[in-house]
Amino acid sequence: MKRELLDIICCPTCKADLELTVKEEKESEIITGFFICSKCKTKYPITDGIPDLLPR
Repeated sequence: MKRELLDIICCPTCKADLELTVKEEKESEIITGFFICSKCKTKYPITDGIPDLLPR
């Protein structure tokens, strides 16, 4: 996932901002990590550079 996308991504459930935690990064791409919603506290994983932002 490219860092440039961080400005346009929000929680699919409540539309609040997401907080990013990076576990692995290669150059400017996030490989693994997760997002946590600042409002509803839902966790969304990032695996192999792909964020899973499906509503829980």
